[in-house]
Formats: sequence, structure tokens, C-alpha cells
Amino acid sequence: MQDSFNLRFSPLQGYTDDVYRQAHARCFGGVECYYSPFVRVEHGEIRRKDVRDVEPDNNRGLRLVPQLIASDTEKGERILSLFADKGWQEADVNLGCPFPVLAKRHNGAGMLPHPDEVEQLLTTLCEKFPQMRLSVKLRLGWERPDECLALLPLLNRLPLADVIVHPRLGKQQYKGMVDMEGFRTFYEGCEKPLFYNGDLLTTDDIDRIRHEFPRLAGAVIGRGLLANPALALEYTQGKPLTEEEKRERIRQMHTDVFCRYADRLEGGDQQLLMKMKSFWEYLLPDADRKARKAIHKATRLEAYQQAVNNLLKF
Repeated sequence: MQDSFNLRFSPLQGYTDDVYRQAHARCFGGVECYYSPFVRVEHGEIRRKDVRDVEPDNNRGLRLVPQLIASDTEKGERILSLFADKGWQEADVNLGCPFPVLAKRHNGAGMLPHPDEVEQLLTTLCEKFPQMRLSVKLRLGWERPDECLALLPLLNRLPLADVIVHPRLGKQQYKGMVDMEGFRTFYEGCEKPLFYNGDLLTTDDIDRIRHEFPRLAGAVIGRGLLANPALALEYTQGKPLTEEEKRERIRQMHTDVFCRYADRLEGGDQQLLMKMKSFWEYLLPDADRKARKAIHKATRLEAYQQAVNNLLKF
């Protein structure tokens, strides 16, 4: 087993924006870096909220790897140019997003059945941005788990910093079991530093993956960290936080996120309330059901705050 095993925070659209990342880094940390939710061109323009999310001033004090999603080289070059102009020296190319609306237009995992398109995109980006440390995140395929294997010679040949694999098919989205045999086949043929992503919810899960695949460079964790923000910290320090410590850190993180959204959002109390409810979508799934339900039923900020206080008592 290699000495270095790095944990990274996988992005999730609508959840892990710059406000969330900053709060997590201050209150928990334990990860080597954070990936931004993918930046994309929509209606001919890069979305303004995506540009704001990767502003260096909004990501001070943490290592951010901005991520892009693109269906062709023109869009990919445009987004990478934005990253370069902002001073970023590394970026991740998303070939794993499973959402059908994007995938049917050959974005994310929807590009995997088209190896010629993948080759054109990745080769062009590597050639035109040699100063950028590029990585690729992908799934085993869209329809078949061997689609990723057709890309292995390309991925091994290109000057990529690393590769991240989520061992599901795109059409599965996040349902069903991960395909560990499919991942093993890719792992055995991959010559790049390889990171595992998918269904890592506990420190035991991380240990199991690390021992089963000892050449891994690390793991990229998304929903597991959203459910337990202390997961990476607990793994790296080799012991869990006490329930009281975890509750207090979650309380601090919640306050931080609440105050920053209150300053940023311009839609009044209702917009803030809806945004904060999403904070609890994955967090503490085993917490008191009645208290969690009260958070999502709240129609006023006062009721919401009381429901949060009640949940954090348990």
C-alpha cells in the first residue's frame, strides 16, 4: 500500500458551492482539495453563478480544483480559458455526470459511448493548455461497463495529473450497486494516479477500498461528506469526533453558511429559507426524524431556526 492516500471533496450541483466549501474547510477540513461543481456554457454563455463560484476571492484558504463539463472542444476551451484567466493552474474534466438532460447532448457520462469525441476533447484541451494540470472524472460507461476500457489507452497516453472513476453506469445515476469488478479491470490497466469515487459513507468504507486497491492515490467523496462533514477529518486523524464535538462543529458550520447566504441572496427570507433547507438534504440522515421533518416543513425563518436547534439537541 502506498504511503500517501489523499481524500478529496467531490462536487454536487446545488450543494457544494463556494459558501459551503469555505464553511466546511473552516469547521471540519480533512480533505486535500475541493472540486467545484461543473462550470458549463448555457445559451451561449458561461453561467454567471458558475463564474462567481470559481472566483479566487471566494475560495481563499483552500485548494480548489475547478471542474468543467463540455460537449465539444469550443466550449471546453472557453471554460478552460476562464479558469486560466482566474489564475487556476489545475482543472477537472467531467465525463461522469449522469443527468439525462445533459447526457443526451453528449455531456458528462453521455460522451462515454463516443470515444472519438472524448479523444478530440481531451487531446485538444491538453495541447492548448499545457500549463494546466488536467484530470478526468468518469464513470465505467453510459450503457456498458467496458466503455471506459476503450478510453484507457487515451487516458494513459495523455499528460493527465490523475483520473477519478465512479464505478456505476451513467444510466444508473446513483441507483443500484457499484460495480467493483468493473472498477478492478480499469484499475489494473490504468497507469495514471487513480482515485476511487462512490458510496464511501464511513471510515471503514475508506479503509476497505484502500486495502482492496493498494495502488490508489486516494478517494473522492461526495454524499458521504455531505451526510457526515467530519468523515475526512475523522479518517485522517484516526479517531471519531465525539457526538458533542460534531454537533458543535455542525452548528458553527450552519451559522457560517446561513450568515453568508443571508448577505448574498437578494430574494428575501423565503429564498434564504429554501436555500437553507437544501443544507439538510443529505446532512445527518440518521438524526431524529421528527426534528428533520420540522426543518423541511418550516415556512418562516424563526420556525426553521427553532427546528435546527431542536435537531442539534439530539
